[in-house]
Amino acid sequence: MAYKLMGKIINIKGECHAGHKIGEEIELTIFDSNKTKRGINLCPFFLDKLFPYLCVLQFGGQFPWQKDPNVFVDSCPDDENKVTIRIECTKVQKDFKKK
Repeated sequence: MAYKLMGKIINIKGECHAGHKIGEEIELTIFDSNKTKRGINLCPFFLDKLFPYLCVLQFGGQFPWQKDPNVFVDSCPDDENKVTIRIECTKVQKDFKKK
């Protein structure tokens, strides 16, 4: 079982220097159709912080501090211009066996 990961920018404190806007939706799926996806349209500093969490979420992992196991909320590392994203996980049936 794999998951499709969709993020939505829900808050910005200050001004995002990468140009993200509140309400912007970003696909964050990192593995799809038996191959790694290329290019996630997210600030590279934010992506660097989120990447370990995306790897866990991609394959059904959960974090006990999140109220909803299918939702993950986190903020970018810029404390003065903090961008907050809400990531929703949707189950997708995939066969990950090598052929």
